[in-house]
Amino acid sequence: MKPIFFTIANNFHLMAIPDTEAHFNGHPVISYTYSLFVDEAKSNPSQALAKESTLHLEKINDPNYLGFIAFETPANVFSYTSGQQALTPEQIDEIIEHLTLIRDNPALWKLMDNL
Repeated sequence: MKPIFFTIANNFHLMAIPDTEAHFNGHPVISYTYSLFVDEAKSNPSQALAKESTLHLEKINDPNYLGFIAFETPANVFSYTSGQQALTPEQIDEIIEHLTLIRDNPALWKLMDNL
């Protein structure tokens, strides 16, 4: 999936790589995960290519890996699992707010596709 580039407080540049997984063990639950990395290449999508193929399949040793945030529906529950670096609770909240804004506003998807 196409990476999402954004900046949070203190000019902290991030790249989020979305992934979706469905679980049907008696009831449907869809997990939307976003693997988070420090965006050192300043919104260059090619940096995501090497990272996409290993998401959550094995331990990620990339020093820019910040972990992942999982959103589960229909319960609207989220969780954060840290990576090589850990985010602060404030950073996690800001990232969740940003990703929720994007998820809830499909018009923003078109804007991001045109970047």
